[in-house]
Amino acid sequence: MLFGNAPQANATEPTPLPNAHAHNDYYHQRPLLDALDQGFCNVEADVFLVGDQLLVGHYRWELRRDRSLESLYLAPLKERVAANDGHVYPQPGRFVLLIDIKEDGAKAYAALEKLLAKYDDMLSVTRDGKHQQKAITVIISGDRAQKEIAQSNPRYVGIDGRVSDLDSDAPSDLLPLISDNWNSHFQWKGNGEMPAAERAKLKKIVDQSHAKGRLVRFWATPEKPQVWAELNQAGVDLIGTDQLEKLAEFLNAPPTETNGR
Repeated sequence: MLFGNAPQANATEPTPLPNAHAHNDYYHQRPLLDALDQGFCNVEADVFLVGDQLLVGHYRWELRRDRSLESLYLAPLKERVAANDGHVYPQPGRFVLLIDIKEDGAKAYAALEKLLAKYDDMLSVTRDGKHQQKAITVIISGDRAQKEIAQSNPRYVGIDGRVSDLDSDAPSDLLPLISDNWNSHFQWKGNGEMPAAERAKLKKIVDQSHAKGRLVRFWATPEKPQVWAELNQAGVDLIGTDQLEKLAEFLNAPPTETNGR
């Protein structure tokens, strides 16, 4: 595994965790790298368009020229994919790069589209109506230029949908993910048992999404093993966290240690 100054892949290579999602990944000491060291298969980066560059940060005052989407994520991922025979990890599997455009959606997407074309060899793409799955699937959240994205050909991204899109007939490559605020749909915060009605609601959302080939994610979920266990058991595909090591430890634990997983 060639990755900056990282050593070649060896026995310490982490087990890929398909539903581990690094929320606001860029806040970690080593963006992307810390998540990869824990086996995360989903990372999230917020971006702003500054000039012709997409810079990473949650607020404009955090932005720096040396922290671009390309330098922190796309370039190192390309190096890693090249070293792992077309995959992010030696073991093949899905990897999602969730890009949250904070403002100026259409302009930012136009710049992003040009940037992603440079990484055609590793990005899932829909070209002339035919979808090709590759090492990394890019999904756009935040200020989503939905019309512009849908009209792109080739199209290197999908759109992050909402629970209100559960009945959408959009193809799964255009709408690959259903995301929403946990607190908009559930009252349970991880204290005591999850109410049966809320557990059933969660399962229904997941089942409806999966029936149309879409992944599921909630943001603002409480950072508690009890909540992770319910999400995992319901089949939520992207379990978001700011606590990389704790979620990795939870997901790597035997089933008896994760509330019946």
